[in-house]
Amino acid sequence: MEGFTMAMSGFVVRQVQHLSRRTIGPDWRRSRVWLGTALAAAALACSPGAAQAQNWPTKPIKFVVAYPAGGGADFIARLFSERMSKLLDQPVVVENRPGAGGTLGALSVVRADPDGYTLLIAAISEISIAPATYKALPYDPEKDLVPVIQLARWPQILVASPNFPPNTLSEFIAYVKANPGKVSYSSFGNNTLNHVNGERFKVAAGIDALHVPYRGSGPSLTDLMGGQIQYTFDAPSVTLNLINAGKIKAIAVAATERLPNAGNIPTFAEAGLPFIVSSWIGMLAPPNTPQAIVDKLNKTAIEVMSQPETRAAFEKSSLLLGGGSPADFAKIIHAEIADYRALAPKIGIVPQ
Repeated sequence: MEGFTMAMSGFVVRQVQHLSRRTIGPDWRRSRVWLGTALAAAALACSPGAAQAQNWPTKPIKFVVAYPAGGGADFIARLFSERMSKLLDQPVVVENRPGAGGTLGALSVVRADPDGYTLLIAAISEISIAPATYKALPYDPEKDLVPVIQLARWPQILVASPNFPPNTLSEFIAYVKANPGKVSYSSFGNNTLNHVNGERFKVAAGIDALHVPYRGSGPSLTDLMGGQIQYTFDAPSVTLNLINAGKIKAIAVAATERLPNAGNIPTFAEAGLPFIVSSWIGMLAPPNTPQAIVDKLNKTAIEVMSQPETRAAFEKSSLLLGGGSPADFAKIIHAEIADYRALAPKIGIVPQ
């Protein structure tokens, strides 16, 4: 790349010298236009960002997951890291950096070098919900992170401890109403998606339950299995195996249709309570990451999604494939931030 840059610079200099020796004539304007174009092309080719993007990647890439191992974001990150590593011919490692509802991991990527080697595998909480739930969020998701692609999306499942008496949604609501303040539910932390959805559910069902924040899906589900908490909302990718093993029980899926691989789990609508809760995992980069790198990451992730093995893994976990362009993902984030800002005060979520 250095040789190309020097050659390009020398070429432009020679053309400038050539034009300066010419007598101004009928072709003067055309020559000036050509020279301007050549200078612009040379400047772009000689820029560090262009050189960086053309050679990328030349070393291992890091996916930062803002939650502990064992959750939905971690599952997606490891699935894509393995497959993208083969396509990019570089190792792709996953680093779990949990804390503060996903915002600590997100902030670490905001502060990372914009070279394409540190990327955030984000959940909806630290991107679309945090602006509505934090008084002083230390980053602006729309200005301080660059959307690359939405990787996966899914409806959430209301799951309960195996020893919790109710087995249906109507039984569940009746039981919690009969025991106000005595039933607890978990989230991935204060003001995360599960917390917001838990409070939405309380309002919709007219129940009173205690919120218990955790540092991620893994710890939450561990205590759910042990009966320390009674229910939670979580992704099919991390709950279906536990449901099938009898370690937790499924109450209802927050979607309009039953899950393809879990057709025995009814929807909220079937029980007479329309309640839709969806989530996603996406890839974002530090601010000022070269567009060429963002586009290559997007293209590589889409290639992974087209692989039969990926589709089979998604289908098995009742996940839906993401996709789209970086601009498409940016539009989703922009719309959701506005929606959650409007929702928060209606369900009693106070920014902290």
